[in-house]
Amino acid sequence: MKSSNIGGQAVMEGIMMRHGDIYSVGVRKPDGEIEVRVEPYKSLTQNSRFWKLPIFRGMAAFVESLVVGMKCLMYSASFYEEEEEDLKKKEAMTSEERAREEEKRARQDQWLMRGTVAFSIVISVALFILLPYFVAGLLRRFTGSETVIALAEACVRMLLFLAYLVLISRMKDIQRVFMYHGAEHKCINCVEHGMNLTVENVMKSSREHKRCGTSFLLFVMIVSILFFLFIRVPIPWLRVVIRILLLPVIAGVSYEIIRLAGNSDKLVVSLLSKPGLALQRLTTREPEEDMVEVAIRAVEAVFDWREYLRENFPGTQVLPEEEKEAVQ
Repeated sequence: MKSSNIGGQAVMEGIMMRHGDIYSVGVRKPDGEIEVRVEPYKSLTQNSRFWKLPIFRGMAAFVESLVVGMKCLMYSASFYEEEEEDLKKKEAMTSEERAREEEKRARQDQWLMRGTVAFSIVISVALFILLPYFVAGLLRRFTGSETVIALAEACVRMLLFLAYLVLISRMKDIQRVFMYHGAEHKCINCVEHGMNLTVENVMKSSREHKRCGTSFLLFVMIVSILFFLFIRVPIPWLRVVIRILLLPVIAGVSYEIIRLAGNSDKLVVSLLSKPGLALQRLTTREPEEDMVEVAIRAVEAVFDWREYLRENFPGTQVLPEEEKEAVQ
């Protein structure tokens, strides 16, 4: 199976899909219509040899996915945050006033996005890196073995990560996001398994995928455990600093693993992918057909799946565009 190199993310009542140098955001608006927005995507790795190097390309991809993902999430949320009074106020404005208001709001959204990304990173570091370290450090009262303490830190980190996923998976609003997450995976699996991208075919496809962000986060946890288990320093404050400084490297290594998993069907790689696939049962849900329609629109805005099928599955009868629309 050849990778389609499509990546995506669930947003509020929609899907973001990225391929090559563009990405799209498909959103089911409150009135039931599907809005699809397409934007150019300029990666650091496009014009820089340095950021194309293994590990470093993973660092760049991690930061870029946070920024683009947050931007798309805020865009999808914008369809649901306008009150009726705000709509009436907009209708009363002149075109110039509306343009100024939109420009002002765009600036505010950009600062909000930057602040949210920074806050998310700080909280993640505090919760999954520093807290396990300090909790495990309490064992120093009972043992001088750094190996025992490192293993305890690893257990605390993994338990916190799993508990976090379980808790958010029970939130009602998040469950709808996870349904869209399932629709995203199903669309990619549908195409990568040589089927025409129709609602019927997508619905019967798997909602688990080896390149998922959930699998990436699990590898981040595992790689960080291995790093902190073997990289030791005697000075307490330096141990904290090293844990923070190693995070980009851990993200880069995890990216290389997930990249390999997405492009290989070898037995060893498949076995390494299984824990992440199992974990996706928490972060994905079976979508509804109208969610799949949004996902398909998002995919088609950035990716020619018909050409992909012709190149990689020569025996497949590719559905003409007009016939596909009739089927849907």
